[in-house]
Amino acid sequence: MNISRRSVLAASALPFVATPSRAANTVSIRLNAERPLRRISPDFMGLGYEASSVAMSGLLAASNRAYVRLVRNLGRQGVIRVGGNVSDYSIYKADGPSASLPKATILSAENIRQLKTFLDATGWKAIWGLNLGGNDLNNAIQEARVVADTMGARLLALEVGNEPDLYVAAGHRKAPYDYAAWYAEYRRYKAAIRAVLPNVPFAGPDLAGATEWMASFAHDEGKDVALLTAHHYIAGQANPASTVELMLQEEKKYQPALARFQAISELSGVPYRLCETASFSGGGKAGVSDTFAAALWALDYLFVLASHGCQGVNMETGVNHLGRISYYTPISDDLAGHHGPAPEYYGLLAFAQFVGEEQIAVSCDANGINLTSYAVRLGGGRIRLAVINKDFGQDAAVEIAGPAAIMGARVMHLSAPSLSAADRITLGRAQVGKDGSWRGGRTDSVKVRGGKAQLSVAAGSAALVTLAFAG
Repeated sequence: MNISRRSVLAASALPFVATPSRAANTVSIRLNAERPLRRISPDFMGLGYEASSVAMSGLLAASNRAYVRLVRNLGRQGVIRVGGNVSDYSIYKADGPSASLPKATILSAENIRQLKTFLDATGWKAIWGLNLGGNDLNNAIQEARVVADTMGARLLALEVGNEPDLYVAAGHRKAPYDYAAWYAEYRRYKAAIRAVLPNVPFAGPDLAGATEWMASFAHDEGKDVALLTAHHYIAGQANPASTVELMLQEEKKYQPALARFQAISELSGVPYRLCETASFSGGGKAGVSDTFAAALWALDYLFVLASHGCQGVNMETGVNHLGRISYYTPISDDLAGHHGPAPEYYGLLAFAQFVGEEQIAVSCDANGINLTSYAVRLGGGRIRLAVINKDFGQDAAVEIAGPAAIMGARVMHLSAPSLSAADRITLGRAQVGKDGSWRGGRTDSVKVRGGKAQLSVAAGSAALVTLAFAG
């Protein structure tokens, strides 16, 4: 959403104010530009794949042009993470044949070469997870060597094992198996791989929930690790409480963990990344993770992570560890070569309009509405604000005050027929095409009165507002 100050001012004479369907509560937002927070990393955006997805010939390849467009829409930089539960069951065979199965995936040199073409076409990098669960060090060395040699500068880091803090529950190791046991194995794998790849970067501990592992790993590895990594899901998909209501409420339960990760990262000087995350584990929940509500959840969630100093995030995509397409996938797949934007994708696409910019503090009086707001500082003295109304029934009459008088504003709406909608979702009145194309969507003028911007944000929608100021 690239808008010049001149176009903002010129268009402000034609105000657009959405007409709410219900009486709207007043929401007051003040932009605190004098309180900069942190810059959202240019490679913040990311997608995560089970290793079995790489074994699907032609999926993550430059020849899959629609898929390439869908990824490029999310940013010129980004990270593909290959791993998941399947990575601890996969093996590498140089000449194949490839096999894409939950617990019997075979990866070939051709699979890895295709992924490299995909990364070149998108401009993204990769985190690659090695099989520690199977405890075959020689195969891991072979795989690491071909991945590093093929990816070159596109390889961001190698990981050793997926969610090792759950290895006993997953059946990979017998109890007791704690951080010290995993770390000894990690050191053994790293030493053997570094013997043939002296400069290859590593990341970890790729934990599921044991936050203390990250503190220990950061202390033990110091600067000899490129990233600290962890996973997060709101809850399990089989949990009866895994509803739209749970998805859209504030994630107070996880905020202490994020604060802990942030403190560990800042103390160690090593960035942290949520390299696997989605709404509900186990592939997501039908009628929840695959609805427009997930787009609003994702948009808000990405801002929450950025606000806690997260370097980036990899949203789980495509086939899950059970061998089926996940309900939470942002990119749809019919397993017949057709791909497109799933509902969650629109939340990622909206957030992509803020990536690379500096976050600033926002004060918001939501007046009882389930509404959040976040802002970044743009060039040319402009500010971009996201207003996310996750409420089921209350529209918001939003008034925005800035660090100076607002002279003009434009808005791009993220909307759908309802929170439960699975299609007819638009960003800026435009859908993403089946070929992955998106023309940026339309923006509309926002009413400005007395140096403040005023607009309506309907229940179950979001608004991306770009503001220009006097002076």
